[in-house]
Amino acid sequence: MYEWILPSLREVLAQSQSSMADCSSAKAEQQWRISLAATEHLLHNSLATTSPDITQGLVLTAPAPLFSQPKLTQSLQTVTFTAKPFNPLALMPFHISPAMAGSVVAPEVMSSLPNATRVRGCGYEPDEINPDESILPLLPADPLGSERFCLVFTEKFRLVLVLSEHKSGKKEFLFSFEPEVVQQAWRSLGARVILTNPELFAELDVLVEKYAPVAPNYQTIIQFSQLLLQELEEPEADKVTHTPPISPPQHIPVSPSAKPSSRPDVELLQAFAHEVRTPLTTIRTLTRLLLKRKDLPNTVINRLGVIDHECTEQIDRMELLFKAAELETCAAAKSANTQLTPMSLDQVLQQSIPRWQQAATRRNLTLDVALPQQLPTVVSNPAMLDRVLTGLMENFTRSLPPGSSIQVQVSPAGDQLKLQLSPQLDCHDSSRTATLPIRKSLGQLLMFQPETGTISLNIAATKHLFQAIGGKLIVRQSPQYGEVLTIFLPLEVSKNEKVKIK
Repeated sequence: MYEWILPSLREVLAQSQSSMADCSSAKAEQQWRISLAATEHLLHNSLATTSPDITQGLVLTAPAPLFSQPKLTQSLQTVTFTAKPFNPLALMPFHISPAMAGSVVAPEVMSSLPNATRVRGCGYEPDEINPDESILPLLPADPLGSERFCLVFTEKFRLVLVLSEHKSGKKEFLFSFEPEVVQQAWRSLGARVILTNPELFAELDVLVEKYAPVAPNYQTIIQFSQLLLQELEEPEADKVTHTPPISPPQHIPVSPSAKPSSRPDVELLQAFAHEVRTPLTTIRTLTRLLLKRKDLPNTVINRLGVIDHECTEQIDRMELLFKAAELETCAAAKSANTQLTPMSLDQVLQQSIPRWQQAATRRNLTLDVALPQQLPTVVSNPAMLDRVLTGLMENFTRSLPPGSSIQVQVSPAGDQLKLQLSPQLDCHDSSRTATLPIRKSLGQLLMFQPETGTISLNIAATKHLFQAIGGKLIVRQSPQYGEVLTIFLPLEVSKNEKVKIK
């Protein structure tokens, strides 16, 4: 007996499993997070390196897009289901009836929203699927609106992940690679599309059937299992539990390395980063859908571009916070090292330097970049290096007074590549000494700068991030220049090549 007229994805997966292990809500949340991380790595490893114009898969998600790596967003079509699509009235601090909505929201605002996001009952009518990203509504009474899910369709495998919440508040996580189970999950979703947007079902069904329901290769399942194990937390609690006491329990000093009180702080940061990132991702998706329209005036396009930029910047910041918290709570550093591959630093810098220039210009700073004619290949994490470097530059620019200059120098250093950030506070006053910004610690990972109101990762957490991507960060204090940041990245060395250390 289903809870609603159509089965939820939890009910579909529960029927296919003979037994389910009981676990806490926190454990279910953890299983959902590490399974998404493993899925992202699996997709990154399995998708072929082709032109961005070639689509290699389809992802159905709720309540927001889940993957942000450029390779995945360019190679996968994404359709998002949500019970709460973006509504301008959501910004109002009071309740308003649907009858009043039409008189409060201007017609030009309603007409400017993308066709795929128009919702019945609020003046919205769905029209067509955008080929890259779409947002489809769920009915308010549908229990699927309280589930987080991800359906993946590729030529190599199909996968469904579901995190559900019972009426009692307890959460449960389920997943399956079985083609028939994934097909049943799609039938459940497709029936909902027929209810709300019948004209869209045929088009979406063609996209799903494009990837035949074949059984995945056993090596795919093994790789996914290995990625799951790499994302698991270290069993610190188990170690404490199984260690026999050698003295009476009273007056036992707590080891600083154990840090029992720091875990709630780190887990809160993870939850905060996720809750902020999810609505921003939805807003960015809607903004990019609007930018695809051809009938918008230039002023609207420019403002939408600013919204897209700000959302992307904050999403990247939240992902860095989440990654830093993840490194503190599990063995993600080990899993990150397995993703280190040779990569072109020249390509990364070509993408990063324009963003660094924008960040410097916004704060009335000058950026001077000195690069060698040819940049060697480095070994790092392609998905993380650009994000970590950009996050470091953002924090660096916020700590400098207006009118300062930043010198970025890239040079070889033996078997490593050195990237150095040096501030020039006042080129016309050589006697001036640098005043370091005031920073206050916020928990285990964050610091607060009262002068600017900026919250960012502290130095220790930033160094940990660089270690996870194969690099090293050194922070040096200079009386004249202030903080000088130096990053070292390992160079790729072929078997027949030896690196000369100068």
